[in-house]
Amino acid sequence: MSPTRGLPGPDAERSSVRFGTKTIRYVIRRSPRRKTVSIAVHPGAGVVVTAPSETGTAKLDEVVHAKARWILEKLGRETGIQPGIPKREFVDGETFLYLGRQYRLKVVSGGDNAFVRLLRGRLTVSVPVPSAGPSGAVTQVRKAIVAWYRAKAAERLPERVVFWSERLGIEAGTVLVREQTQRWASCSEAGILRFNWRIIQAPMRLVDYVVAHELVHLEVKEHSAEFWKRLGVVMPDYDLRKEGLRARGRRFQW
Repeated sequence: MSPTRGLPGPDAERSSVRFGTKTIRYVIRRSPRRKTVSIAVHPGAGVVVTAPSETGTAKLDEVVHAKARWILEKLGRETGIQPGIPKREFVDGETFLYLGRQYRLKVVSGGDNAFVRLLRGRLTVSVPVPSAGPSGAVTQVRKAIVAWYRAKAAERLPERVVFWSERLGIEAGTVLVREQTQRWASCSEAGILRFNWRIIQAPMRLVDYVVAHELVHLEVKEHSAEFWKRLGVVMPDYDLRKEGLRARGRRFQW
């Protein structure tokens, strides 16, 4: 079946909205049987809004604008505009993310111990002079950066767990930071929350999505309608955050 079968033709009603520096153009498909507005992104057809016959274009523009972030992320995924896993070299000038902001790496050799700090918009890493040549230096810098990320995650994630557990009314147990390659977080029957240190690279709104998501799992195990309803009570835009993490998540995997 063609992915565009049943979609409006070239003479269909259209509109557009501005979101920041982006313009979202969309096609309108009206149905007398339709009671609600839905938005879909189709490969090759773009954004299609299905709406009741009587819904005005101005109202549809408002709906599209409210979903603009999700639409843009979805468009990026459908057109293949999604960054792959970066190849890290751990050299001066390379950029690293922390809570969604980019910092350029500055490597300083010397001293007895490795340390990392954010200084004047840079991620400064000081490591001892390596004895194994360039490869040894890369290993030292990577090890120092990962340790720094883990320490930051261990500092910030428990704060977010407390915040969201209070809003959800769910009691959480111990918060652990782990090296996980297949998931962002997990929870145990005992209420222990385990988080992948890599998530601390994401903007806080995506970190919060992972935290709240896992807290709800303490009470609702499956991704059922009940689960999403419970999450939606405290995080109405969870779908946008979910798509944001899916679209950007590969950038954090190194």
